[in-house]
Amino acid sequence: MEFSTKHNTPGSAKSGCVVVGVFETRKLSAPAAALDKAAKGALSRAIQAGDMDGRAGTTLVLHRVPQLACERVLLVGLGAEKSFGAKAYRSALLAAFRAVKSTGAADVEIHLTSLSAGTHDIAWRVAQAATLAIEASYRFDHMKSKPESPESKLKRLAFAYASAGERRAAERGLEQGMALGNGMSFAKDLGNLPGNVCTPTYLANKARELARHFRTAGMKAKILDRADMEKLGMGTLLSVARGSAEPPKLIVLEYRGGPKNQKPVVLVGKGVTFDTGGTSLKPAGEMDEMKFDMSGAGSVLGTLKAIGEMRLPINVVGIVPATENMPGSRATKPGDIVTSMSGQTVEILNTDAEGRLILCDALTYAERYDPAAVIDIATLTGACVIALGHVVSGLFANDDALAQEVLAAGETSLDRAWHMPLHDEYQEQLKSNFADFANIGGRPAGAVTAACYLSRFTKKFKWAHLDVAGTAWKSGKEKGSTGRPVPLLTQYLIHRAGIDK
Repeated sequence: MEFSTKHNTPGSAKSGCVVVGVFETRKLSAPAAALDKAAKGALSRAIQAGDMDGRAGTTLVLHRVPQLACERVLLVGLGAEKSFGAKAYRSALLAAFRAVKSTGAADVEIHLTSLSAGTHDIAWRVAQAATLAIEASYRFDHMKSKPESPESKLKRLAFAYASAGERRAAERGLEQGMALGNGMSFAKDLGNLPGNVCTPTYLANKARELARHFRTAGMKAKILDRADMEKLGMGTLLSVARGSAEPPKLIVLEYRGGPKNQKPVVLVGKGVTFDTGGTSLKPAGEMDEMKFDMSGAGSVLGTLKAIGEMRLPINVVGIVPATENMPGSRATKPGDIVTSMSGQTVEILNTDAEGRLILCDALTYAERYDPAAVIDIATLTGACVIALGHVVSGLFANDDALAQEVLAAGETSLDRAWHMPLHDEYQEQLKSNFADFANIGGRPAGAVTAACYLSRFTKKFKWAHLDVAGTAWKSGKEKGSTGRPVPLLTQYLIHRAGIDK
């Protein structure tokens, strides 16, 4: 699909469809009023006839409106004008994209982007529109023998801005929105692939492809195999891989878009490509969804793709510890004690608490980059799902300023997180009689104690941990990867790079 921005009067150019909004009480938005004037009141007459009342999410398609060059006009309900903010704006866009797809329109002008959405500027509005358009068109059906839905006829989307002075900001928003949408689609594809396809080796190959594609933007890949990890003493990561025939990989993607002396931001993503629970076997019900246990890895690779497309002026390193967690004959057993790369010993009381075991060695590996900040992303605990549901991700941090930056990025991107406690008192639950500490701390505060475990490997840098177990994928009828938290991570990096100011 082709995307563009434009500044013109709605309907002045020939197109397949022009999209404008109508508020509750049948009040026309400014672009709709301009279109109505050109059409000599045709829109007003349709609304007054009761065909559209402006309720949020409602739509009405008008064909061949007299005096207009466009083939169709799509009216979208915006809800109450006083409360028209970011959420209502996104809902209106999604309603518009759904309605447009059901028409035969090949090229569409979106004039919802010229409306104010609270305090958000044109760059944000266009970025959100482009990302949502890509999300709305996303399909994962290439594993099926025949696609279930016909290909959409929509080929071109133009996002309107109201003032000529907004052109550069609108173009910047379009670039960011397209890059983010493509990064999310990349993460979704990885998450939606089955475990027999998306293996640690597959992830490593995808990372190499990204590095080749963005070589001129300053990206390169390094893949560590089992022998490399053994030399480094990555005993906790290798303990998880012991039961699987699939070889583990430590994937490192370096993106050097900033100054040479700039300390990088390091993103560490959990890459368990299938999690049976190991010897501590999971129940059979819904175990198929454990293919999504590499969603942290997918979000790191998706974010690197997004910033590569934007050529963001910042240094970023992505680290992905990738393995399966299987109950093979050589699998780790509850009660085993292993030594991490940091030299700390861990008593493994539950092999299904494997994410923290692979992450801790990756976090220690991150020290060599002298990072400005480290953020790890993991589908880590069911306890976080119980605490926060499927709405926001759990955020833990050893630095309040970093936590606030991550939270702010979530608010701007609408990919929100919630700051959780990381008090020293919780560390008591990880005590072990036989090792430096255990890998679980019991049922109480399970998401917190998992973060406490990771915090023991982050003393040398500013660190934040995102538990995305409740937000990285959906179950049921809409089962599939959400691509989160690529929006949050990308916005965080955009802000750090200073191009949103």
